[in-house]
Amino acid sequence: MSFVPDRNCTHLAGEYFVAAELYKRGYSVAITIGNAKAIDLYAERGTKTVNIQVKAIRVKKNVGWPIMKNKIVPNVIYVFVCLNEPGTQPSYFILTSREAKIKVKQYETRGIIDLNSVNSKKYKENWKKIERALKK
Repeated sequence: MSFVPDRNCTHLAGEYFVAAELYKRGYSVAITIGNAKAIDLYAERGTKTVNIQVKAIRVKKNVGWPIMKNKIVPNVIYVFVCLNEPGTQPSYFILTSREAKIKVKQYETRGIIDLNSVNSKKYKENWKKIERALKK
């Protein structure tokens, strides 16, 4: 019998991985609790705070992150996480809310940000966007 993780577990794992990455980079991190929240994490340095929304997928199963264009919140950093194969580090793609909104392929009843559309140096592992957001 093989284990099939549910979406909530995938999302929660993504939040914890992002929190760990931020902590390694010197941020204080708070994780919000609940399923239908606009902000997953708060990253703080000094007196400045950044709002972060995390979207996570399992790369073998998905080719992108489901997200509706009208659900993207201004002044939030979006971290899209690929939970890769066991033994392989997750991949992180960091976008501003403006960049995320542009990347959404919106259909009538669903939207998606395709993995291939963000798999570039502009987004991959670009943690500097969080630092820039702190300065605003």
